[in-house]
This record gives sequence, structure tokens and C-alpha cells, in this order.
Amino acid sequence: MKLAYAEQMRQLDNETIETCGIPDLVLMENAGIGAVQAIMEMYGELEGRTVMIAAGRGNNGGDGLVIARQVLQRGGIPFVFLLAEPAKIKGGAAVNLKIVENLDIPIYTVTSVKRLGSLENFLPQSDLIIDAILGIGLTRPVKGYLAEAIALINRAAAPVVSVDISSGLDSDRGVPLGICIKADLTVTCGLAKPGHFTGIGPEMTGALVVVDIGIPPRIIAAMDLRIEVLENQSVGCLVPERPPVSHKGTFGHLAVLAGSRGKTGAALLCARAALRSGSGLVTICSPNNLCGVFETALAEAMTLPLPASDNGYATDNDLQLLKKFLADKQALVVGPGLGDNKATGRLVAELYRKLPLPMVVDADALNLLAGKAAWLKNPAGPRILTPHPGEMGRLTGKSCRKIQENRLETAREFAVTHQVFLVLKGAATIIADPTGRAAINSTGNPILASGGSGDVLAGLIGSLLAQGLAPWDAARLAVYVHGLAADRLAEELDIRAGLLASELADKLPAMISELV
Repeated sequence: MKLAYAEQMRQLDNETIETCGIPDLVLMENAGIGAVQAIMEMYGELEGRTVMIAAGRGNNGGDGLVIARQVLQRGGIPFVFLLAEPAKIKGGAAVNLKIVENLDIPIYTVTSVKRLGSLENFLPQSDLIIDAILGIGLTRPVKGYLAEAIALINRAAAPVVSVDISSGLDSDRGVPLGICIKADLTVTCGLAKPGHFTGIGPEMTGALVVVDIGIPPRIIAAMDLRIEVLENQSVGCLVPERPPVSHKGTFGHLAVLAGSRGKTGAALLCARAALRSGSGLVTICSPNNLCGVFETALAEAMTLPLPASDNGYATDNDLQLLKKFLADKQALVVGPGLGDNKATGRLVAELYRKLPLPMVVDADALNLLAGKAAWLKNPAGPRILTPHPGEMGRLTGKSCRKIQENRLETAREFAVTHQVFLVLKGAATIIADPTGRAAINSTGNPILASGGSGDVLAGLIGSLLAQGLAPWDAARLAVYVHGLAADRLAEELDIRAGLLASELADKLPAMISELV
């Protein structure tokens, strides 16, 4: 599903009105009718039910006024609380305000904190609350009586339905601008917005329904929409086929440069996930004195002993051996459990900068490269970096808070600047590519907040690369499947229970089959 930034949505509306001659009144009418249909699908018939509509001064408020009329049409009892001076309402919203007045629908004007008493007193009488206060154009913190009104609505017992976006939520970033509505249902117009899926957006949005308001498909197709949200349909087609006439070499040989003394588990989880997700062959490249651990714990994986790295960590003394070994491999994962030794850092830097092989760069490898911005740019081959926010902070020099406030643009900017593919992990993981495309994941849950889950993801991405998927496709499919496995495990376990990352890896085959 394609997503539109606020500015892109404004351009789509303007193009529809100016080029196609479709009046804004028609778009507003379609939005209101679509919203009421979505409301009835979720909450049932409106006849005899009291519906409070909180409407602002802009087009969002105009949509709310259409909803008031449609509620009346269906036997409901609408009450409008207008949170703006009527004289300041313009365009299609003003037309709909006049219609509501002509229909004798009760209208209460609230334009100060002193007047909020009428709103507060009415809320307990409401069966349903419609939030049409502030739309996607909001850029400044909500203050004064509008902030107080939002706080009152959030304390109400009745279900809240937001029109287009929860009032007060930044539609591009998913962060609250001071305060925002916590909706049970959001009915968004034309296209969903990034803020529905990033930051605290999912929590504030509730159930999301996208309604067609009449923007012609050709106008949407002509818009350069670079952001998508991952769904079954968009990633299911990416699953590699398994031809009847095939062998282990058909599905690629993945190398895993991972593990150090005390951190062998990370390498094992990475390799296990790669094998579980279909890689034909997996070799763990590790210090000589650790290989016995891997050969005992995971019989299906092979090992490449690094004889010059016998102190429990990989070093650049084994660079030539590794380069020779990797010459005919399909992909490399580097980083899980590697440690922070300086000699390991030199090895990682040489491979990152000069090896043409597709590479997943994870965990300790990211930390070893942090602060070396010149090394990160324009590597010798495709690179998929998989940082969590803390690692992203070390790569960019930004605080975690700054990164989390603008996850989408942070990921896109980094991917374009450094010409890499970036997987910014966390709630609603972001995948960005060197051209500025980005995808937001829709699967996953807090059960993933468990040591080793990132190692599983790195192995999964590496496996798909080894099987021949392009980096963009491998990253999107892997992130989605990884989150889907967590969702299925959360159905089987209490979401508050601890998750073993090996359980996550072992769930991957079923999740891949579910998508085919």
C-alpha cells in the first residue's frame, strides 16, 4: 500500500480539483460518506444513537460536518461542537456548515477554555465521538483550548473515530504535536499517511480504514510516491521458488562472519535462521578455537576456521584467506557477536569497502564502522545495514530521541547519502534504499524485544540474498516474515512471556509457506 506525505496529499487534492474539475465539495462529500460507512461497519447502525462531532475550521472540519448530516440521514442524533469561529470557516467547509445549520442540527461554538464546559458536559451523553478537529496540515504544537478539548475527548468513555488523522498527530512522522487524539478507528482519505504507521501513530490511530474520495487513479499513479507499507500481497510474490529439479547449490551459499569468545550464540542464531529460510549452504567463518562450538551445536552448518584469529576474535590477519573463500559465495553476513576488537574492525572495514559480494552488516560490525563516515559511502558492492536505534545513533551521531522522532526520513537520508540499503529496526521497522524509496513494516510486536532476534533477522536477509533476491526485495521480505513469525508466536505464547530467538528461527519455514 502506497503512502502519501501531507504535501503530496495536498498536491493530489489540488490536481484533482484544478485539472479534472472535480470540486472540493465532491471530495468532502465522498470523505464524509465513506467515513460513515466505515463507522457503521465497525459499530453498527446509527439509528437512535447520539453522535458528537468535534469539528475544526479546515477541510477536516468540513468532512466532520458532512458526517453530521449523514448521521442524521441514517436516523442518528448528531450534535456538532464547532471549535472555531464560524466566520473563519471558508470554502467547502463553510458550505457544509450552512447546510448543517439549515437542517437544524445543534451546533455549539467553543473557541476558548471557558467555553469547554459545554463539551465536557456533553461527552458522557455521547454514544460515539467524531474527531474532525485538525487534519494532516498541522505543523505546530496544539495549544490552548484545542489542546484542552483533545484531553477531554481522550478521557471520554465513548469510542472515538478520527477523520483522516488523529488530531494533533504529525501525519508524516507519527509523533504528537503537543497532544493528540487516541482514536479507536481512523478513517483516512484517499491514501494512508506515514504517520499512521510510524512512531506512536499505530497506537493513536486504532483500526485504520482508507476510503476512496474520488481522486482519479491516473493522478495518483503520476505522483512519485516513494513510501509503502508492507502487506502480504506486496511481499508474498517475492518468496523464491523451489523448482522440482534443484539441489543445494541452487539456493546459494551464505557465509557468516560472526561470533567471538562469549558470543558464539549470535553466530549460531544467524546461521540457523539462514538454513531455516532456505539457504542451500551456510558456512560460519570464525576463529579456529571456536569452530568446535559451532560444529557441535549446529550440525547443518559448515565452518571456515580462521587460523590467524586464534584468540577468540576475528582479525585482519585472515583477510586473504577470507577473500579467497568468499570468491564464489553468493552473500555474506558480518557482525553478529563479532566483538569490538580493533583488529576485527580493520577486517570489517576492508571487507566492507572492497568486497563486491552482497553483504548484510549487523550488530558489532555496525559499531566497528561507526564514526567512519567516509568508509560507509559507496562500498564495492550491495550493503544492507541493519541497525537498531542505538546503533543508528552511533552511525549518525544523533541521539536516539532524534532518530525516533523522525525514523522514516532518518533512514531515507542515510541510505541515499551512503548509497546503501538500510533496515532501521524497532516498532514499524523502516527499510530504505539508495534511491530514496522506503517501506514500513506492518508485522511484529514487543515479543521481539529479546536477545538474538536481530541475529535471526540478519541470517534471514543473508539467506534471501544468497538465494538470488535483490537487496531491496530481500530486506523487505525478510523484515516482514521476521515480524510475522513473532506475531504467530505471540498468538501461541503470552506476549509478556520470554521468547527464545531460536524459536523465532524455527518458525520461519511456516511463515514463508503462509505467504506463498
